[in-house]
Amino acid sequence: MCGICGEIYWDGQASRIERLDAMLHALEKRGPDDKGVWQIRQGSKVGHVGLGHRRLSIIDLSNAGHQPMQDKELMLVFNGCIYNYQALKAELEALGHVFQSHSDTEVILKAYRQWGMECVQRFEGMFAFSIWDDDLQQLFLARDRMGIKPLYYAPVKGGMRFASNTQALLCTEGIDTEIDPVGLHHQLTLHAVIPAPYTILKGIRKLEPGHWMVVHPDGQIFKKRFWHLEASTPDEIDGKPTPTTEQEWIDLIHNRLKEAVLKRLTAADVPVGVLLSGGLDSSLLVALLDEAGVKNIKTFSIGFEDAPEEKGNEFEFSDLVVQRYQTDHQKIQLSNKAVLPRLHEAVEAMSEPMVGQDAVAFYLLSEKVSERVKVVMSGQGADEVFGGYSWYSKMHQAGVNIDLTSPQEAVQAFAPYYFDRSHQEWLEVINPKYHVEDVTSRLVGDCLTETGADSFLDQVLRFDVTTLIVDDPVKRVDNMTMAWGLEARVPFLDHKLVELAMMAPDALKIKQDGKFILKAIARGIVPDEIIDRPKVAFPMPALKYVRGEFYAFMKSLLTSPQAKARGVFNQEKLHDLLNNPEAKENFTAIQGSKLWHAALLELWLQKHVDQTI
Repeated sequence: MCGICGEIYWDGQASRIERLDAMLHALEKRGPDDKGVWQIRQGSKVGHVGLGHRRLSIIDLSNAGHQPMQDKELMLVFNGCIYNYQALKAELEALGHVFQSHSDTEVILKAYRQWGMECVQRFEGMFAFSIWDDDLQQLFLARDRMGIKPLYYAPVKGGMRFASNTQALLCTEGIDTEIDPVGLHHQLTLHAVIPAPYTILKGIRKLEPGHWMVVHPDGQIFKKRFWHLEASTPDEIDGKPTPTTEQEWIDLIHNRLKEAVLKRLTAADVPVGVLLSGGLDSSLLVALLDEAGVKNIKTFSIGFEDAPEEKGNEFEFSDLVVQRYQTDHQKIQLSNKAVLPRLHEAVEAMSEPMVGQDAVAFYLLSEKVSERVKVVMSGQGADEVFGGYSWYSKMHQAGVNIDLTSPQEAVQAFAPYYFDRSHQEWLEVINPKYHVEDVTSRLVGDCLTETGADSFLDQVLRFDVTTLIVDDPVKRVDNMTMAWGLEARVPFLDHKLVELAMMAPDALKIKQDGKFILKAIARGIVPDEIIDRPKVAFPMPALKYVRGEFYAFMKSLLTSPQAKARGVFNQEKLHDLLNNPEAKENFTAIQGSKLWHAALLELWLQKHVDQTI
């Protein structure tokens, strides 16, 4: 896992080393082990293309894995991990390719040489990479199917720049930092999810998951979607009849999940740990690693002080897993007073404004974990893939009799359980200069009526897995772990596992309040207390309750001169929100604080755009 950046110009400009160095400085924490820069040469002069790389050494720790990596006319920068790189390497060697390293980076280069842009179809893993092809005179960029690895780009005068985070782009000149009204609508309606290609800023875009993009020196840009998730039950799976019983589905998915875990264990030349929250998903990862014969598993848990209303940790559950499997465990407990000061650091690590309050927990946990390992597995994605949230069953009921081809009916069944606010409320809350039509409903309606799904529940789960979680928990984990040079691997988002899970019948997805299949797999290898406990959000008492020092901090942000000058929010509505922040109407449908959502956006803008905090 690393940080990548680059630039290409078509108006006669040359790549500048100072600009690449500035971007690499902003990416340093993603890759603290090595740095590399390459610029195309035109005779004795620097040409129009430059690439940069910060390395976190995970596979092939030698200098042979250095990037940018060249293979004759091809030059590559890569962030991520190709889990099937060894099998691909053997296949490519049989086709006559000769390797100089045992890195997955070189496998990408040889695969591109052999199969061209369709090489992405063969990669299993998480990736964002760019290849300059000097023969074809084109820049090729690609992002993995599940969007686990980020890839941002910025059209600028006469060219384009790209990077693993927005911070790297924002430290260069010529970026339009005006708020994008479309991004703002998504930000405040979809729990701070702004689906690609948009971001909160007009001048920065991101490549969609499962897409590749080609940039030509004349400025022409082409994009193609190379993966589409089907959410229907086929007649056959891998050449065998589709399961007809619960146990057959459980066994099939159990085996696929074990494969996903093992792939993420073996594709590393360094130890791999587990972020153990005490919930079903991370506990199951530990159990499956033990099932695979792994000993002395390194596990890590974090907790905070209790609040009067709730406990601040889940140690009683993570301890059960530690005791059963005798893991090499590190328990990290922090004072609630430590949270607010470190919030600033966590927001500085955010490529985009994210309101999930457990971002701070992940940030603080990653700091400690990175002192002991470079790679960890995390349970992100399990709830979305296997139907773990309470609103899925509600959406399922709401969508039973709707027309699956009607965007309007799809939005009506979805919005009450997910939207933070209606379009009308958004118009009332936001300054008219940012007003747009209801772009969020249009996006959701289009996504929920795509072909290839058998039911409304299938549509919802597919939309969540391929779009919503990409820019919520997945991005959050990437940002917070990479802030400490820690690589997070997410087995539940293995694309082959996701494809299989989407084929399962609806009844198995929502049975027993959701995640029935995972609960069945876990039974007997994960303590029953963990399997049968009600699902709860990760405890963050210091940021959950809108009061005291936390409230004062948010008020100071939203009434600051910068916030008033920016004028995002209707001041009368903002005043009402500040006067009664814990009123029922000031929380979203799934109990998110509207005050926190506004304050986090303003804090992110001040740190990354204004750079005043």
